[in-house]
Amino acid sequence: MKKIILLTLLLLANITFSQRLLTRSGEIKFDASMPNLVEIVGKSNTVSAILDLATGQFATSVIIKSIRFKVPLMEEHFNENYMESSKYANSTFKGKIAGFDAKKLSATKIAYDVEGDLTIHGVTKKVKTKIYLTSNGGKVGATGNFLVHAQDYGIEIPSLVKEKFAEQIKVSFSFDLDSK
Repeated sequence: MKKIILLTLLLLANITFSQRLLTRSGEIKFDASMPNLVEIVGKSNTVSAILDLATGQFATSVIIKSIRFKVPLMEEHFNENYMESSKYANSTFKGKIAGFDAKKLSATKIAYDVEGDLTIHGVTKKVKTKIYLTSNGGKVGATGNFLVHAQDYGIEIPSLVKEKFAEQIKVSFSFDLDSK
């Protein structure tokens, strides 16, 4: 009986003190377009993200096949030829927000540095960028952007179309995290 009570108390303490906010409907967008050429923009609205308010740990995950393009053929080439999404189904980020203090969050946007491991196409690299946080009604908004080089992640762009792709791919994200 004592073990059951202790286990229940530990479980309740974990639930009570767990200060994790999450979403499964975040947005990530990337733009590999070159000026005056074909628009190469992909977007997903089903990105998962989690923020631990106690530690500042932050993680995201996107299913590569959830990224949509205006042109279906571009989406097909993206999944089959570049990202090999049947082999590398997800891209993830796992990191920590430096100097994070949940008590300082407000409706005013606050910039923090976030650093961690970004995994794309099966390759993991350290990245550091800015994340902008706001708080409103129990929700935390997280936005930001960073640059990615396809070659750093083993993504081969055929020489025939290489001039159409930006060397630095702009990635932006937006999450509304809550406790649900």
